[in-house]
Amino acid sequence: MSNGNSSVRSLKPGSDWFKENGWEVFPFQKKAWDSYCAGKNGIVNAPTGSGKTYSLLVPVLLKNNHVNFKGLRAIWITPIRALSKEILSSANRLIQALNLNWTVGVRTGDTSQAERARQKKQLPNLLITTPESLHILLAQKGYDKAFTNLEAVVVDEWHELLGSKRGVQMELGLSRLRAVSSKMQVWGISATIGNMEQAMEVLLGNEYSSKGEMIISGIQKRIEVVSLIPDNIETMAWSGHLGVAMMGKVVDIIRKHNSTLIFTNTRAQAEIWYHHILEKHPEMAGVMAMHHSAISRELRFWVEDALFEGNLKAVVCTSSLDLGVDFRPVDAIIQIGGPKGVARFVQRAGRSGHQPGATSKIYFLPTQVLELIEGAALRQAVEDNYLENRIPYVRSFDVLIQYLCTLAVSNGFDADEIYGEVVSTFSFSSIDRNEWNWCLGFIHSGGLSLQAYPDFRKVEVDDGFYKIKDRRIARKHLLSIGTIVGDQMLAVKYHRGSLIGHIEEFFIAGLKEGETFWFAGRSLELLRIKEMTVFVKNSDKKSGKIPSWQGGRLNLSSNMSDMLRLKLNSAVTGNHMDPELTALKPVLEIQAELSHLPSLDEFLIEQIQTKEGYHVFMYPFEGRFVHEGLASLLAYRIGLLNPMSFSLAFNDYGFELLSDQPINIDEAFDSDFLSAEHLMDDLEASINSAEMARRKFRDIAVISGMVFQGYPGKYVKNRHLQSSSSLFFDVFTDYEPNNLLFRQAFDEMIDHQIEIDRLRQVMNRLNSQKLVITHPSKPTPFAFPIMVDRLRAKTSSETLTERIQKMKLDFNDS
Repeated sequence: MSNGNSSVRSLKPGSDWFKENGWEVFPFQKKAWDSYCAGKNGIVNAPTGSGKTYSLLVPVLLKNNHVNFKGLRAIWITPIRALSKEILSSANRLIQALNLNWTVGVRTGDTSQAERARQKKQLPNLLITTPESLHILLAQKGYDKAFTNLEAVVVDEWHELLGSKRGVQMELGLSRLRAVSSKMQVWGISATIGNMEQAMEVLLGNEYSSKGEMIISGIQKRIEVVSLIPDNIETMAWSGHLGVAMMGKVVDIIRKHNSTLIFTNTRAQAEIWYHHILEKHPEMAGVMAMHHSAISRELRFWVEDALFEGNLKAVVCTSSLDLGVDFRPVDAIIQIGGPKGVARFVQRAGRSGHQPGATSKIYFLPTQVLELIEGAALRQAVEDNYLENRIPYVRSFDVLIQYLCTLAVSNGFDADEIYGEVVSTFSFSSIDRNEWNWCLGFIHSGGLSLQAYPDFRKVEVDDGFYKIKDRRIARKHLLSIGTIVGDQMLAVKYHRGSLIGHIEEFFIAGLKEGETFWFAGRSLELLRIKEMTVFVKNSDKKSGKIPSWQGGRLNLSSNMSDMLRLKLNSAVTGNHMDPELTALKPVLEIQAELSHLPSLDEFLIEQIQTKEGYHVFMYPFEGRFVHEGLASLLAYRIGLLNPMSFSLAFNDYGFELLSDQPINIDEAFDSDFLSAEHLMDDLEASINSAEMARRKFRDIAVISGMVFQGYPGKYVKNRHLQSSSSLFFDVFTDYEPNNLLFRQAFDEMIDHQIEIDRLRQVMNRLNSQKLVITHPSKPTPFAFPIMVDRLRAKTSSETLTERIQKMKLDFNDS
């Protein structure tokens, strides 16, 4: 070991403890121990359940085990509050076993006021916290003294933060901590990610990344993927909105195992599955629970404890249990519907067999017939370890402005000193002095457009030192720290006061007093809404609305798109051994008979005429978000040739253009309408980019502090937030178009919503493929789910079901 025998001796208790527990110290763990004790920074990459937590927890606790050392020595960052329980348990287990002189504490949004008060007097040696709570600590006066002796910061599950503004928030926090404590080491832990080198570069920053130590475990987690295939393919839904026809297979799995996690992609889907399983199988009451982030902390903790104690047979959950919540490894994992990403699927699979050397088994349940292809694609992607990259955010000026106000609230800051720290980060390495000065001017005077308004003169400046002195402004800022912006959540409580969870305002606004809705697995009657609280009581009614949350749809990753096309090509050639494609053969034969099955080098377009009008279906297999942009773009370009109106619909496999006039596709292709030239100009003309940027700007306005979301219990309503941010957007449009926050809205819309680089690559690919245009007599299996999505937006659920059943009867008659 590079730092001598003392480090070897200091880590020997860790090796001995592993042996006492019957564990083997893996080579990657030993390398991480050695590298940390050598004073290096770096990142550890290992699959879920391989012991990556102890790869850093052991050296952090053992390297300098000082006697009776008071104060903060190490920070462990977790992306979700639930994960802090496992880290706390693991750390205490090691500390107690080796009789170490460490104190451990947790600081998250769930931490009690009493515990926060104790921490304010004296922080523990090891603090387990989140990015948001870390910044709240940075907003306290004298934070620099609390962090002076900091030895290490470990960012757990770094892949969950990378590619979001929380990652930017983490970069800025690390840049300040490094300046406060010169001996601090930074390490990351990551499991499922494709661009590991860039992940380390973002974490460590420009100065340290070239010297960083990347430790790859080399352990290939064994994952068994089993698709649940219907006994009769015709009993399966042709769209993902028609219920839970395969629920019996899910219940069979639950009964065969001691514990099962049922993962859904959205909270609404979790509510639906939990409700339907209990309705059909009331004997599951008491042994099945639900877990998602909108449920109250007490209920979530109860579920986690019950899992740990082995008192539950099944939990229906969302990404709230993706990561390492402290419970025994479960026996079975079920994924409901396509997870839309390989890494997410692998992460969830790892919750079973969550120990070194064990095989993880995951069941995949498709929610509509074509999702069977995704089952085959997922198995291949897992075998190939074909994981997605996480694209980091850069130049997020809203996060930077919030951070500068955080520093101004606490000790204040010197502009030149902080500029040097900020440009050392990956996210802000490109900002120049003019942009920096704009940010300083914005927090000091509100910038060019807002300088006449006192509320935007937040920061006072004395000899280049920036500080917030107004207590009202300081309090509002402390309540606004964070980068997660969603629709306003209303507390759901029983009329006697017990909290159940939180529901978004837009859903509850559609209910009347006396109406019933299902939430947290309970039938609830709405009594009244007072301020920001929804008061309810239990109801005996079996029917009722199930809440949905905005932004619930996930986008198909480019990796999954690649695999989908690859597996579809295997179905065309017949060169496969996938049970999913074998089961899907009758449906694919109908597709081929009515239209065509596209191979890897073909681009399929279907033209169909129905009572609704003239339909054009195109199938790039590139995900909903890409198809939304592509559909708008192509509709615009066709309209330039022959003015006409279109209705658009799309899913992960393709999109539909519907018009009341014939659509001349041949003429469109003659005009090279798939060309990537003039892409940005045509996109801005076709998708109303200003309106899309306006929606992005709402979050930017909140994060940067231009718009205040309100005080606890007196939150500002969503429509008021939107109208306020829209007003700022219009002001900047007319009077300050070079405003960095205004420009950021367009950049985010292009880079993260439209995915302009991916869209350009898709268009180039489609242009190089052989064009196949068919004219089916009726909607094909590929077209059917897209039409259902469009119908769903126009009809009630009952009418929709009747319409779809009628469409299926018409289809089967063929």
